[in-house]
Amino acid sequence: MLLQRAGVNVYRKAPRAATAVHAMATQAGGPKKVLIVGGVAGGASCAARLRRMDEKAEITIFERGPYVSFANCGLPYYVGEIIKEQSALLVANAAKFNKWFNVDVKESTEVVSIDRQAKQVVARDVKTGAETTYPYDYLVLSPGGNAVRPPLPGVDLPGIFSVKTIPDANAIKNWIAEKDAKTAVVIGGGFIGLEMIENLVHRGIKTSLVEMLPQVMPPYDPEVVEPVHERLRAKGVELHLGDGVAGFEAGPGGKGLVVKTASGKAHAADLVVLAIGVKPETSLAKAAGLELGGRGGIKTDAHMRTSDPAIFAVGDAVEVKDYVTGEMTLIPLAGPANRQGRIVADVITGNEPSTFRGSQGTSVLGLFGMTLAATGASEKTLKRIKRDYKKVYLHINNHAGYYPGAKQIDMKLLFDPKVCACMCVKTLRKESVCVVLVLPPQAELCYAPQFGSAKDPVNMIGMVAANVMRGMHPLTNWDELDLQQVAADPNAVLVDVREPAELEKVGKVAGCVNMPLSSLRQALGTLQDKDKKYYVYCQVGLRGYVATRQFLQNGFDAINVSGGTSRSSRSSVPSCKAAATALLAREDMKDIVTRLECNS
Repeated sequence: MLLQRAGVNVYRKAPRAATAVHAMATQAGGPKKVLIVGGVAGGASCAARLRRMDEKAEITIFERGPYVSFANCGLPYYVGEIIKEQSALLVANAAKFNKWFNVDVKESTEVVSIDRQAKQVVARDVKTGAETTYPYDYLVLSPGGNAVRPPLPGVDLPGIFSVKTIPDANAIKNWIAEKDAKTAVVIGGGFIGLEMIENLVHRGIKTSLVEMLPQVMPPYDPEVVEPVHERLRAKGVELHLGDGVAGFEAGPGGKGLVVKTASGKAHAADLVVLAIGVKPETSLAKAAGLELGGRGGIKTDAHMRTSDPAIFAVGDAVEVKDYVTGEMTLIPLAGPANRQGRIVADVITGNEPSTFRGSQGTSVLGLFGMTLAATGASEKTLKRIKRDYKKVYLHINNHAGYYPGAKQIDMKLLFDPKVCACMCVKTLRKESVCVVLVLPPQAELCYAPQFGSAKDPVNMIGMVAANVMRGMHPLTNWDELDLQQVAADPNAVLVDVREPAELEKVGKVAGCVNMPLSSLRQALGTLQDKDKKYYVYCQVGLRGYVATRQFLQNGFDAINVSGGTSRSSRSSVPSCKAAATALLAREDMKDIVTRLECNS
């Protein structure tokens, strides 16, 4: 419906006719139907990138758990009450995905089968058991991995836990509170096992470690982790190395648990944490006839496409190429999963071809004030594949020795003597410090909650620059704007996409129009002023970028103000009084302001 108001053409959408639920897959030229199985890192990143690249695509995420995107790397710290609130673990909820990205999120819904010929899946509501069929043009598998739970005697006794989901962490916290747990045994000395040990000790629980191998942190070389053994013992942790778990029994009188080991020893505990590792969740892919790799993960090409060209896979369930050795391997890390999800979105939307080069397994661990970080292949691995290498050690202060607080860093470097190529760096810091290791040509940065984020700021700023270079993200800066000229220009509009509640607290740039991101899609459906240029901004720039993509894909000329108002507050922005007066004096702007306030 076309309305005439104050000289401005405005379209009002007519009500849409009812359509069949879950219509067949898209006809040629129509919006793409993309189904994503699993959220968390890879699936959630894929969905968000897809929407930014394609405003018309119909995107649905199925998540069998109750939380579509959460920080599972923070679970040990939530158990240890370093992270106080469960809500802090939630990266994004279903409502945010819907408001920001128009993505339909179906939590507590498990995809149980794939019909590749018909290009449809069957999803089951885990609460009611009801099943529904959904068609797709593209299917993205991001099922993650399952915590290893070996079929040992007594493994299903109460008080034995894995640490993979928020409900897992809550179960451990509740058990500690209800049983007044004083002792614990952790099975497995990898990342999760050691982080759980630190957090249980933090809560005053006497903790022991049972590890089948003769060292903790198996991917690291033995001499690198020996100081870690010393620190664990110094904190009162009993280490039972080289002695794998054999089974579990209930304690005397049914109280507590007893962990039996291969050597015949028994260790009493009030609770047991299984941190043996994860294995790729491939049951759905296997049942659908998709090709699996030699390590048991889903096999994909460099574009993350499976053996079915309409199905992609990302995250812990896929095999990846080890960047150093060239071997296929399993690397369940959040950073690579996020990059893979982004690549799939680019491939589906036909943007500049993206490829996943493989992973070098960059990792970091913080433990009782120590920092252990590594990237590349271990010496054990290089020996196994008979790769020629040289190694050097370095023990040096982390900064100038004459400046107070300098502490020693122990470093080990493995390199190819023929081409002087770095194959591995391992670093041990006796006290807490952030160690960043960057190897060309792509930066794969280490991540643990206290050292960075799954999307490292260095990677993020590179992604922003890449979007700008590819023409996907038009940018301007506050110091390039003359707000008085923007206000006087009848073909320009300054748009603040923050929420009204935020503006009540912090205020807004005088003369701007408020179009909240949460309702922007609906507002753009009524806005017909495509002859104007829209200068879009938010607090820090992210929502401005998301909003700019919406403007552009709806046929508007839009540009994002880099850094948002947090950048402008540090710049010499001229007074806006005259700009606001000139802007609001324009009849066309009065009409736009009135209409958008009604739609917000």
